Amino acid sequence: MEFGWAQWVVLIVAGLRMAELVHARRNLTRLIARGGVEHGARHYPLFVLLHGSWLLALFFLVHGDVLPSLPLLALFAALQAVRVWIIASLGPYWTTRIVTLPDAPLIRRGPYRFLRHPNYLLVAVEIPLLPLAFGAWDIAALFGAANLALLAYRIRVEEAVLAERRDL
Repeated sequence: MEFGWAQWVVLIVAGLRMAELVHARRNLTRLIARGGVEHGARHYPLFVLLHGSWLLALFFLVHGDVLPSLPLLALFAALQAVRVWIIASLGPYWTTRIVTLPDAPLIRRGPYRFLRHPNYLLVAVEIPLLPLAFGAWDIAALFGAANLALLAYRIRVEEAVLAERRDL
């Protein structure tokens, strides 16, 4: 296997995602200690599998000599700033799981002023975008569709949980 742009980008993205998971785990531990309740935990491993498989597919199936589309790669990089904005807006409430605190108000700052689920929109764009930056249409289509299916279910779970708090 030839090591090229795709492999370097995947390693960088994987490192960033691992750092996010550490941060999310800390927040999860604190939320649970404050009385937070996790919802929809059974589908969470499917997201871990999907995201891990997506990165592995890019790493192993995109040939090392493939040069990326710099505009698409730049767009993907710019979306990482939006990701930081989302995480910062949720602050101690940001996790990769659905966790609620009783009587906690909904966050309505940052991108949450405009959208209910900005992180899910971001991920729905990122998953196909990165493979497309390397011309991997098949990876983009497969993982983009699988992600949308999982997100549709997750959003239903999250909306049901948050419905009771919309009036707080």
